[in-house]
Amino acid sequence: MNGSSDVAPPDDGEGTTQAWSDRSSGASPAGPPAAAYGTTRRLTAALLLAAKAAPGVLAGCAALTLTAGIVPVAAAWLTKLVLDRLVNDTELSMVIALGAGLAAVGIVAGTVPHLAQYLRGELERSVGLLAQDRLYTAVDRFVGLPRFEDPHFLDRMRLAQRAGEMAPNQTVEGLLGVVRSAITLSGFLGSLLLLSPIMAGLVLVGGIPTLAGEITLSRRRARMFWDIGPAERRELFYAQLLSSVEAAKEVRLFGIGPFLRGRMLADRRTTNSAKRAVDRHEVVVQAGLSLIATVVSGAGLLWAVRAAQEGGLTVGDIAIFIAAVAGVQAALTSIAGDVARSHQALLLFDHYLTVTTTGPDLPGADVPQHLPVLRRGVELRDVWFRYSDEHPWVLRGVDLYIPHGQALGLVGLNGAGKSTLVKLLCRFYDPTRGSITWDGVDIRTVDVADLRRRISAVFQDYMHYDMTAAENVGVGDLESLDDLARIEKAARHAGIHDTLTALPHGYRTLLSRIFFMESEKGNPETGVVLSGGQWQRLALARAFLRDRRDLMILDEPSAGLDAEAEYQIYSSLRKYRDGQTSLLISHRLSAVRDAEHIVVLSDGQVAEQGDHLTLMTARGLYARLFNMQAAGYQNEPPE
Repeated sequence: MNGSSDVAPPDDGEGTTQAWSDRSSGASPAGPPAAAYGTTRRLTAALLLAAKAAPGVLAGCAALTLTAGIVPVAAAWLTKLVLDRLVNDTELSMVIALGAGLAAVGIVAGTVPHLAQYLRGELERSVGLLAQDRLYTAVDRFVGLPRFEDPHFLDRMRLAQRAGEMAPNQTVEGLLGVVRSAITLSGFLGSLLLLSPIMAGLVLVGGIPTLAGEITLSRRRARMFWDIGPAERRELFYAQLLSSVEAAKEVRLFGIGPFLRGRMLADRRTTNSAKRAVDRHEVVVQAGLSLIATVVSGAGLLWAVRAAQEGGLTVGDIAIFIAAVAGVQAALTSIAGDVARSHQALLLFDHYLTVTTTGPDLPGADVPQHLPVLRRGVELRDVWFRYSDEHPWVLRGVDLYIPHGQALGLVGLNGAGKSTLVKLLCRFYDPTRGSITWDGVDIRTVDVADLRRRISAVFQDYMHYDMTAAENVGVGDLESLDDLARIEKAARHAGIHDTLTALPHGYRTLLSRIFFMESEKGNPETGVVLSGGQWQRLALARAFLRDRRDLMILDEPSAGLDAEAEYQIYSSLRKYRDGQTSLLISHRLSAVRDAEHIVVLSDGQVAEQGDHLTLMTARGLYARLFNMQAAGYQNEPPE
C-alpha cells in the first residue's frame, strides 16, 4: 500500500491479482453511492427495528418524552402565577399550593432525565443485539466470495455495523426529541402569542436558519464518514501489523516498525484533517446561528422591558415572556439538532439497509435440482474464468474430470489457476464460461448448501480458531461437535491426537492467548498456542471429520510440515483416500505421484495429464519439475 485512496485487489494465494465486480456488490468505485432508500422508508425501517427489539422500553421512552415536554411549560406558568400572587398579596395558602406544585414539577424534572437515560441504554442494547443478528444473518446469505473481496462493499459493511447499532436508537431518540421539543414549543409559543403575536412570529422565523443549517451539517458529516472509509481501513491494517504476533517477527527483524507506523499515522492525519474540516465548518455555521438567536432574544427582552414600563406586562408576564423566548429558541434549536442527527443517522442507516436487503451474490435456481450422491464423477467442461472484465483470464478453457472413487492430482506453477479451480468447485465463484457438473448436474442449478455438505476440504489458507482443541476439530462437522469419539478419531488420522491429549486440559484446552488479561497469560492452563505444523494437522483433522462427504479437496495439505510429518500425513491420506473421490493439489510432486490421474495446469490451461509413469515418459513440464525437485535428494544436479 502506498497511502493513496486506491486499494489493491486481493490476491488469490497464487500470485494472481483478483479484481472485484461492482455489479455483484452494488458498490460504486467513485465516491459514496447514492441513497438506495427514501427517507420515509429508512425512518420506518429504523422505527420498526426499535419496536421489534424492545416494544415496552420504546413505549416507556415515549411516555417520558411527553412528560419532559410538558414540564418546562408547566414550571414557567407556575412561576408566573406565584410571582403574580405575591405581588397582589394573595392568600398565603394559595401561594403555598402553587409553590408545592412548582416543587412537584421540579421533582419530576429531576427524575425524568435519569429514567430516560436508563431506558435509552436498554433500548440501545436491545436494538444493537437485534441489528447485529439481522446484519450477520444477511451476510451469511452471501454464498460466494466476491463481496468479501470488494473494498467498497467492505467499507459499506463497516458503516453498516456502526449504523445498525446506533442509527435506530439515534433516530428514535431524535424523533422523540422532536416530539418533546414540539410540545414545549407549542406551550411557550402559545404563551408568546398571548403576550405578543409579533414577537412570537419573529422568534419562530428566527429558528428556520437553525434547522436548515443543522441539516446541511448532517449531510456533510455523513459524506465525510464515507470518504474517510478507505483511510480508516488502511490505518486499522497497519495497526494490526504493528500489534499482531503473526507480523511481529518480520516487523522487528526487518526494522519496518517506523515505516508502518508512519503510514498508519499518515492515514490517521488524513482522517483527522477531514474531520477537522467538518468541525470548523460546523463551528462557523453554529456561531452564526447563535448570533441570530441572540439578536432575536435581545430584541424581545428590550420589548418586554418597555412594555412593563408602560404597564402592559406584569412581573409574572415578564418572567414567562423571558422563559418563553428562551424556551422557544431552545426548542427550535433542539428540534433542528434532533432532526439533523436523525437525518445523519438515517443516511448512515442506508448502508445497513443495503447490506441486509441486498440480493444474492451468486445466482440461484428458482427450483433447485436434486444433487445425487456422487456415482460417476465431477467434470469441468470448457471452463473459463476471470475476476472481472478488466482483468486477464485465470482459467482458459479447462476440461477436467474427477472420477468417482479415484484421486486426481493437480500440479502447476504459482499462478497457474489451481486454487481458483478449487474456489469454482466449492462454488465460491461461478465460471465466466463453461460449466461444472456433478454426475451430469450443473452445480449452479442445485442448492449451494447441499453442494457444500457433500464436500470436505483443507484450504491452503486454513483457519486458526481461537476456540478449544475439540471445537477446532468439531467445527468441521457441527453435528459431531459434541461427539468426542469422532473428533479423536479424526485427530488420530491427522496425527495430532497425542499432542492434543498432552495439553493442560486435553481436548478442552483453549488454543488461544488473546482472551485473557496480561496477568493470566503466564498460566499455561489459560491457553496454548500451537506451532504452524500442529495447526495444519488440526485443519486436516477438520477435513477428516467430514469423512462422510462425497468429494475431498486437499489444497497443499503438507505445506509447512517437516519431512517426517509430511510422510506421516501422506500415509494417512493414502489410507483415507482409498476408494474416496479426492482432488489433491501440491507443489511437492512426490505427494501426487501415486494418484490415479495427474493434471498439469500451465497458464490457466491443461498442459498435460496422465499417471506418473506416463507423464515422466512424455518428458514434458511435469517430468522437468519432478526431476528438479528430486535433484535436491541426489548427489549430482540434473542436467
